Amino acid sequence: MIAVRHIGPPRLTAGLEGAGRLDWDAHRRLHPEPAPLTCEGLVALAEEGRLHGRGGAAFPFARKVRAVAGSAARRRGRAVVVVNGTEGEPGSAKDKVLLRRAPHLVLDGAALAATALGAGEIVLGVADEGSAASLESAVAERGLAARARVVRLPERFITGEGGALVRGINGRRPIPPGRKVRAATRGVGGRPTLLSNAETYAQLAVLAGLGPRRYAGVGTPAEPGTVLLTVTGSARFPAVVETPAGAPLGHLLDLCGARAGEGVLVGGYHGAWITGEAAVRAGVSRAGLAAAGGTLGAGIVMPLGRGTCPLGECARVARYLAAESAGQCGPCRLGLPDIAGALAALAEGRDTGAAADTVRRAVRMAAGRGACSHPDGTGRFVLSALEVFAADVARHAAEGGCGRPVRGVLPAETAARLRLEVDWSRCDGHGLCADILRGLVRMDEYNYPVIPDEPIPARLEGDARRAVAACPGLALRLVPRS
Repeated sequence: MIAVRHIGPPRLTAGLEGAGRLDWDAHRRLHPEPAPLTCEGLVALAEEGRLHGRGGAAFPFARKVRAVAGSAARRRGRAVVVVNGTEGEPGSAKDKVLLRRAPHLVLDGAALAATALGAGEIVLGVADEGSAASLESAVAERGLAARARVVRLPERFITGEGGALVRGINGRRPIPPGRKVRAATRGVGGRPTLLSNAETYAQLAVLAGLGPRRYAGVGTPAEPGTVLLTVTGSARFPAVVETPAGAPLGHLLDLCGARAGEGVLVGGYHGAWITGEAAVRAGVSRAGLAAAGGTLGAGIVMPLGRGTCPLGECARVARYLAAESAGQCGPCRLGLPDIAGALAALAEGRDTGAAADTVRRAVRMAAGRGACSHPDGTGRFVLSALEVFAADVARHAAEGGCGRPVRGVLPAETAARLRLEVDWSRCDGHGLCADILRGLVRMDEYNYPVIPDEPIPARLEGDARRAVAACPGLALRLVPRS
């Protein structure tokens, strides 16, 4: 499990210096049980503490509570409280640390919200076995089995999207719904649902325990309290770090043995790249990172270092994001593979004269048209890379590359099992494979297919089998991923 560090006195990470899990007794020695609150009291607490969601969107928690309470009153039904612990971002571990090692802190916040709302159920959605086992033990330790349940969901990037999570808990395929449905209005079982991620509920528990005045003893006036970050990438000492809001990002990078280098990704794969110089000066807060051109997002910090090809790393991530989409709308099914293919061409020194413009055009075509925010988040990641690594883009265009290997500093693993392979002695360049697998396979200047080395996205395996069957020369085959 990733190391846990802190700057200043720990709050969320109190007692996590070792590698163990805090059981019920150990938790209560560190965190007194929060006093029950009415719904009005919970709203007032969240407003005074300026509590915002910590899953990426940073939505004000008090507004969510009000919306759920209003829907429950209008419909005369009991609400549901959902903890989103799926954490599908490959570079994020902060919620897993809380769920595996401090599960009772998360449950304190969830139980506080459930009591205030008069909710009939607490649902804990997770995607990994370690978090599920820890939470099930915590539910048993607290005697909450009649009121709380753990739901295990697939470990995919899009599983954590709010609509996808609700669908999964409801027993349906966990993908974003085709139209926006507010969980506060109609969520789990069709009931009004308060949905926030694990850190948000843990922050609520700390806020209730300290009170707004003491909670604001660290942080900034606009963003009181601490921030939980996952620092990975090229860091020599990757860690989940708790720090007061507003602390210098450069300090965190030093703590984790990381150099800012040419660029630092902040906010995760739906976040944005900022230059190394901007990263060193930036403060760790929503406002501080926005001023530097980034976003706090899911609390992910990934310095790239100087020993790997930036465009090659970004091309790997773009292909991963294309593979992880639900594939249910045009911007995801066609737009994201186009973006990934164009970025790969630029990184590999192919079609360099127009590749960067092709990437930008593909992003514009996908922007604002998806069934969820996945295309927009991917576009933000790619466009910020072109801007921050502009010198590298120019070098690839002029020289066909930068001379650096792609070391895989940014995690980009998928659940894909198969990859395509071509017998070039049989291939006649008919192009049927490129027609069937648009965006994944393309034809080169000699009218032969360019086959990706990466595994085929699981959702495209059916199309890949059709392409194999349709190949007139019997040149195409599917083989297990290496």
